[in-house]
Amino acid sequence: MTIDPYDIAVCTEIEADAGAGWSPAAPPIVQTSLFTYPTFEALLDAFAAEHKNRLYTRGQNPTVEILERKLAALERGEACKVFASGMAAVSAVILGLLRAGDHILFVNQTYGPTLQLAERMRRFGIEHDLLLDTDVDSVARALRPNTKLVWLESPGTMTFRMLDVPAIAALARDHGALTCIDNSWATPLFQKPITMGVDIVVHSATKYIGGHSDVVAGAVITTAERMEELFYGAFLLNGGILGPFDAWLLLRGLRTLPVRMKQHEADALRVAEFLAGHPAVRRVHHPALTEDRELAERQLAGYSGLFSFDLVRDDFDSVARVINALRRFHIGVSWGGFESLVISPRRPNNEAYLDKRRIPRGLIRISVGLEGADALIEDLAQALEEVA
Repeated sequence: MTIDPYDIAVCTEIEADAGAGWSPAAPPIVQTSLFTYPTFEALLDAFAAEHKNRLYTRGQNPTVEILERKLAALERGEACKVFASGMAAVSAVILGLLRAGDHILFVNQTYGPTLQLAERMRRFGIEHDLLLDTDVDSVARALRPNTKLVWLESPGTMTFRMLDVPAIAALARDHGALTCIDNSWATPLFQKPITMGVDIVVHSATKYIGGHSDVVAGAVITTAERMEELFYGAFLLNGGILGPFDAWLLLRGLRTLPVRMKQHEADALRVAEFLAGHPAVRRVHHPALTEDRELAERQLAGYSGLFSFDLVRDDFDSVARVINALRRFHIGVSWGGFESLVISPRRPNNEAYLDKRRIPRGLIRISVGLEGADALIEDLAQALEEVA
């Protein structure tokens, strides 16, 4: 793992106004709904550029702005807006930049609710396709004349396949389409898509950026010009804002992000290597252990703690027995917190769905937390005895 010293400085820098001989170690929470002005004329001047000025916390707020500056700096983008959830961020991009007649191409296995939103957008005349073939030639063939947005996940959901992000970004640019990538898995520390030519980065900041499983949030990072369009076209009117206290929680999360990611990476690699050698496991889906390793080494500065594996015995009962036997891994949605989690897309009778999405029937996804690799390996070992 290699983390840029600049990124460590951004995460740990104290951004707070100093007083006479003192300075707070954490920024204050400016818990206000509105900001007043000395004159009516001054208020009207502020209205002229609401995306820059503080009038109402639905638009700008000092505590939230600190978080946005840090995330923009980490992603090497010009501007950031944070949202009340990752899906609010995803929705802002799709609703703010597309119109009837446009087409979205989703490349790689994609977060389920993102695809559900795209399906609902059909009623407004926005079409989409999901492409599971990840090579650049397949992407080129899947582009339509009206494709305006190419949506990427790399590594992708569930099986964590890598994409050639720079090549796809260049292809989309030549086609006249924007690219957007969900960078939640890698965090800004381990992957910087904007430096690879991607136009827009989104995050579920609920995950590693928050890191403590106590806040739900999202983020969008892009150019200042495009962010102004998103501010007025999607952010301000949709109202999915992040409150000052939640922004403060995320600033707390950023302070420890470099050290947490180092531990997540080290422990997850040990757990993945253990699973790769277990006779009850058919395959481990971790970018460092698959045929995508060369691509991962080119594009990633490190690996997070989220990956999956599939069982040799891939019926529902076997998957459920292994999950239910785990003691250190908690059964639940989401990932990226201090605690280890486990979940599976397997259902009693969804083989056709899994096959269509190219998800192995015996797949189990785990998020490696901070309990220590030895304890987690011991837990997995005893759980896998259920299907040995």
